[in-house]
Amino acid sequence: MSLQFFWFIPTHGDSRYLGTAEGGRTVNHDYLKQVAQAADSLGYEGVLIPTGRSCEDPWVVAASLLPVTQRLKFLVAVRPGLHQPALAARMAATFDRLSGGRLLINLVTGGDRAELEGDGVFLDHAERYAQSAEFIRIWREIIARGHTGESFDYDGQHLQVKGARLLFPALQRPHPPVYFGGSSEAAHELAAEQVDTYLTWGEPPAEVAKKVADVRSRAAKYDDPHAALSPDGARSGRTVKFGIRLHVIVRETEAEAWDAADRLISKVDDATVARAQAAFAKMDSEGQRRMAALHAGGVRRDRAALEISPNLWAGVGLVRGGAGTALVGNPQQVAARIQAYADLGLETFVFSGYPHLEEAYRFAELVFPLLPRRLREAWRAPANDQGLTGSVGEAVANVYVPRAAQS
Repeated sequence: MSLQFFWFIPTHGDSRYLGTAEGGRTVNHDYLKQVAQAADSLGYEGVLIPTGRSCEDPWVVAASLLPVTQRLKFLVAVRPGLHQPALAARMAATFDRLSGGRLLINLVTGGDRAELEGDGVFLDHAERYAQSAEFIRIWREIIARGHTGESFDYDGQHLQVKGARLLFPALQRPHPPVYFGGSSEAAHELAAEQVDTYLTWGEPPAEVAKKVADVRSRAAKYDDPHAALSPDGARSGRTVKFGIRLHVIVRETEAEAWDAADRLISKVDDATVARAQAAFAKMDSEGQRRMAALHAGGVRRDRAALEISPNLWAGVGLVRGGAGTALVGNPQQVAARIQAYADLGLETFVFSGYPHLEEAYRFAELVFPLLPRRLREAWRAPANDQGLTGSVGEAVANVYVPRAAQS
């Protein structure tokens, strides 16, 4: 199993402290470029660009970062109800071609009804998932048939197309990989039937194992159109890959890491936590409900209450929607927790940390050397077009150059 490590582009803001303007950082294109180039040069496989009304538009941001990166892949959202599938297919095909195959698709159904209604989407939870299933089915077929020039018709409950086709196909076949996350039964069924990688937010390993088992068993019931036929003419069931979305706080010692976690929420007050939790409670997202349950509404903010599993901390979710947990510890501890999730079958790890520029370096420098060899080599990847690897560390006394092993 090959592990993938992604970082995060903070298009909704960045800071040294959660829930306050103190320590806040101006997020503009120069800063986003710094984060993307750091991830690219450090050996992260890709970056997740978030979506929603609190974020800059992910497609515009991703397109702006293409020319300033070399290998980095971009996990970019499509939003059923906001995008039409045929237009989303053309956008994806164009981006995939112009980037040399660096596009990954994040199917986002959404769970904040107030935000969705502001964007013109008035479907309930069940209807949104039904619409999303139709959307990604149409999208996949248009992209896949774009390689042969075929058109596609579809007449569904929520979406219809007639003669939909691509004149300029995507580079990746049959289509750029589709990622998707959701914790409800409808989400698991959609993942099992149609997506390539199912992403969970950072729950304790035992809960993640249940999700993996459920999606895997559901997927086995669907035929895989790309699988070879058995002697009796049957196809094998679908297989889905799995990943996890987490924050990370890693320091050279465990004590330093937990001090950093405490500092991250040290400026947030009770009123801000209460307002955030009240807003989250209005959402109809099962994943958000599960995140909120991990810290019991933020009544207590000490380590004993927020460390919900060894080195898994729910403090981020006090004021941040979506992914609300972080791995906290020294490099060996964080690497061990990553391995524990990998042992459950997870291959993709989408990390972030505050502030995102510094933490991208810190995680790579402290944890990548403890990970599988392929990632250690990526961390030492050539840093320029001539294929020359830069020096490691600072020269000593104008004479001695530190060896990579020592650093």
